[in-house]
Amino acid sequence: MRIKSLLLVTSLLVVMSVQAEPVWQDLSKDEQSALALYAKRWNEMDEDKRSHLYLDMQRWQKMTPEQRWQTRQRFQHWREMSPEQQTEIKNRYEQFHRLPADEQAEMRHRQQWFRELPKEQQEKLRQRWQSMTVEQRQQSRQKPMRPQMGQPGEQEE
Repeated sequence: MRIKSLLLVTSLLVVMSVQAEPVWQDLSKDEQSALALYAKRWNEMDEDKRSHLYLDMQRWQKMTPEQRWQTRQRFQHWREMSPEQQTEIKNRYEQFHRLPADEQAEMRHRQQWFRELPKEQQEKLRQRWQSMTVEQRQQSRQKPMRPQMGQPGEQEE
């Protein structure tokens, strides 16, 4: 029994040490270069912060130049927003992720459909949306997409 406990504890320690993000000296030269901003304080950061930065760096390195450009554009747009606008977006993000998966999928489908519309059709729909009352907007959200709305570019009634 004692040997089993000792083996279990040893196994857990090995697993935990493998999962821990590396100390600065264990990072490759490319990783150190990508994370150079954090070099002086890397080993003192809490593990969650290091893990978050390390995963972000890996995601960045896998991006195409186009994806990196888009990410920079989105980040620039975010920095230009007021704190109130940022808070509103964070709240909407949290609301979205609290929705059931099927509702999230429906919203993504609607967003994709809208993006594929010609610009003038998008503008018409924006104007119509802005002219609606809160109640009309809520009713509109409850309706499933109509078949004629299923294909981008088709005219709405």
